Amino acid sequence: MKILDKYILKTFLVPFAATFLIVLFVLVMQLLWQTFENIAGKGISVLFILKFLYYTSLSIVPQALPIAVLLSSIMALGSLGENYEFAAAKSAGISLQRLVRPLVFLTLLLSGINFLFLNNIFPYAIFKQQNLYYNIKKKKPALALVPGSFNSDLPNYQIKFDEKYGEEKNLLKNVLIYDLSSRQGNQKVITAERGKIISEEGSRYMTFILYDGYYYEDHTKSSKSISKKAKMPASQAKFKEYEFNIDISDIVGDGSLDNENFKNNYKMLQLEQLNDTIPLLKTSYNDLLLSRANSISSISKSKQLYKYADSIKAQNIDSTSILENFTLKDKISILNGSKTKMNSALTNIKNNIKNIKWKRKTLNFFDSEYYGRIALSFSCLILFFIGAPLGSIIRKGGFGLPMIMAIAIYVLYFFGNTMGKNLAEESSISSLLGSWISALVMIPFGIFLTRRATKDKGLFNIDVILNPIKNLFLKFKSKKDI
Repeated sequence: MKILDKYILKTFLVPFAATFLIVLFVLVMQLLWQTFENIAGKGISVLFILKFLYYTSLSIVPQALPIAVLLSSIMALGSLGENYEFAAAKSAGISLQRLVRPLVFLTLLLSGINFLFLNNIFPYAIFKQQNLYYNIKKKKPALALVPGSFNSDLPNYQIKFDEKYGEEKNLLKNVLIYDLSSRQGNQKVITAERGKIISEEGSRYMTFILYDGYYYEDHTKSSKSISKKAKMPASQAKFKEYEFNIDISDIVGDGSLDNENFKNNYKMLQLEQLNDTIPLLKTSYNDLLLSRANSISSISKSKQLYKYADSIKAQNIDSTSILENFTLKDKISILNGSKTKMNSALTNIKNNIKNIKWKRKTLNFFDSEYYGRIALSFSCLILFFIGAPLGSIIRKGGFGLPMIMAIAIYVLYFFGNTMGKNLAEESSISSLLGSWISALVMIPFGIFLTRRATKDKGLFNIDVILNPIKNLFLKFKSKKDI
């Protein structure tokens, strides 16, 4: 390896190591801050928290690597330009392409490493992190309850409250509880102004103590006879204090933080496993569509209608004139029958549309993850060909301007990636296009910057805009002088 190549690599690798660690730290802290509420105050040992941070760091590495490549390439090339080392190299007959050649090979290597990381280590890290996070949440289920929305994690109960307060965050304000535990199907609703949760570690029960509330239970579902329903359709009462227990043994389990309950999430699978799973999901989705289509066809009797359609067309018979061959009573009967069939078909569609949408969305999740990992592997190379020419154009090193530009570029890249992923998950665009939409935007921008840097031109040629305006003013002035 030549001395020049070693020097260029050193100029790149020093800021790369620093920026990679900084970016990784920031992203991990951001994710930790989001999950802090579910971890803090649960008596979790430092060892398990460090283990959670370790797996989180591994899952963040593929995202931190492209940012570090972008930022360090701007800093390295900007520093060379700022110190007039580019000018010295060009005076010696060394082109920009020759200078960045070792960095291109290094970026290709980093893209390969990122691909291997995404295919092997990332699924394992997500698997361990998600299971550990779920087990930490189960440690004290009371702290996992979120104010402002219905919490359905507790078996047979829907719980909502406005605020959670107190030193242990176990005091509730404005509580609403739907009790679905009755085997007879009774509807039970409990409201209270205040509440308290008692959940001891190792206990299979969570105790709720409610104050100043109202209790209502509907008995009509459990009553078989009309007379019993009429005698006691419901019971209701006000209370000063009401206490009941919820069995949480199914949630807490044996309390171990090493339990592995989730294994088949799309993020936990390697590319080969995703590739094997996607055809199965497509077959299942297509079978569901076919069965629903056959069901609707059977209800509406579309085969018979299709069979008669040709004969009607051949005789040029208007469909409205067919009804004229029947009496008014028969017309009403025919139309009512048609209406009933169409309503049945619409009901069939409405009852199955959520299931169809969810199956399609699940398939999109797997598709987007498959193409997204491949696209993310190439993001190191794409962002390098934006950062390197940009650094040589602005000729500024350090963490000032390069940091601002790198953040702006990556925000655009990340926004495009997120938008494409969301559109693909909702079936608005294909998963392939959604995963590569950011790359399709950034690649032309990278080509533009590379050409500008190769020709030793600025980022934008302002004269192209200013010269026509200047000429217009000069022309106007000359006419005025005449």
